[in-house]
Amino acid sequence: MTVRGKPNLQSRMSKTSYLVLSILVVSIAVFLNYPAPELSHRVKAWKESGKVFKFKGHNIFYKDEGTNDNDDVLVIFHGFPTCGYDFHKIWPELTKNFGRVILPDFLGYGLSDKPTDHVYSLFDKADMIQALLKELGVSQVHVLTHDMGSTVAQELIHRQNQRAKSGAKSDSELHIISVCLSNGGIIPETIQQRTMQKVLLLPYIGALAPKFSNRFLFKRSLSEVFGKKTQPTEEEFMDHWALMRYNDGHRVTHLLINYLRQRYANRDRWVHALSETAIPLHIIFGPADPVNPYDPFYLTYTKLVPNSGVSLLDSHISHYPHLEVPEIYVAEYFKFFRSVQGGTK
Repeated sequence: MTVRGKPNLQSRMSKTSYLVLSILVVSIAVFLNYPAPELSHRVKAWKESGKVFKFKGHNIFYKDEGTNDNDDVLVIFHGFPTCGYDFHKIWPELTKNFGRVILPDFLGYGLSDKPTDHVYSLFDKADMIQALLKELGVSQVHVLTHDMGSTVAQELIHRQNQRAKSGAKSDSELHIISVCLSNGGIIPETIQQRTMQKVLLLPYIGALAPKFSNRFLFKRSLSEVFGKKTQPTEEEFMDHWALMRYNDGHRVTHLLINYLRQRYANRDRWVHALSETAIPLHIIFGPADPVNPYDPFYLTYTKLVPNSGVSLLDSHISHYPHLEVPEIYVAEYFKFFRSVQGGTK
C-alpha cells in the first residue's frame, strides 16, 4: 500500500507546484499589464510647474524657481526609491529664502524617463547634475541632499577636492559653496539594509522581485522607514506609489539598486571626500532611522567627519525628516545656511 501511495503523493505535489506556478505567472501578467495609478491633483500640479531637459537622450524632469543669482542658488538631490516630490512640503520655504531653487528627478525616478537599457550609476547622476546646471548657466550652488542623493553629493565634493589639490581653476566648473546632508548611507559599513533592498540585490531574483510588487507591499516597505508617530497619510502613500509606477518605474527598480554596490566599492573615495573637504558641511539626522541607525551610523559619522555640523532631531524621527517634521527640518537647514552666509561675507 505504501508503494501504491507514492505516485498519488507525487501527483498531488506536482499539481500543487503547477498551481502555484500558474498563480505566479498570472500575477506577473496582471501586474505588468495593470495600468499605473493616476497622478493626484497635487502631483499633477507639481508636474505642470516643472521643466524637462535632455540627458543622454532621455527626458529629465526638474523644478526650477527663481532668478539666476549664482550667489544664492540651491540644488536638491533626492533619494531611493522616491523622487524630488519628497521636498514639496518645504519647497515654499526654500523658494522664499533662496534666489533660485533647482530640484531634478534623477533618471529612473519620479517624473523622469526610466529606460530599461541604461546603466544606472552614482557617477552618472553626478554627471547629470553637472550637465543640468551647465545648461541652466549655474556655476555656484548650495546643496541639500537626502539618502542616495547624499552620495551623489559626495562624488561632486570629491571632484571639487581634486581640482583644489591640483590648483586647477575653471569658470566652467561647478563650485559647491556648502552641503547639507540628511539620512543616507554615506558610511557603507553602518548601513542596515532593508529586506526589499537585500532581495533586489540578489542575482536573478532581484530582477523578478519588482514584478511581484504592488501598492500594499510598497506601503509596508516605505512605512518601515518612517517614524511610528510620523507615518504618511494614505494619500501621501498613494502619491509615492504613483510616482514610482510613472513611466513604468517598476521595471527598473532592480537596476536602480546598483547604487548600493557602488557605495561599498567606492567607500574610501566618498568617505574621504567628506573628511578632507574645505566645503562647509552639515547633517540633519533622524535617529530612529532603521537604515542608518544612531548607533553605529551617527557615532561613526561624527568620528570620521569631525568637520561637519550636526542637527540631531528628536528620537522618534526616522529616515525622511523633511517629510516627517518639515518645519523643524527646514529651520535646522536655515540655521546652517545662515552660518555659511556669515562665514563667507
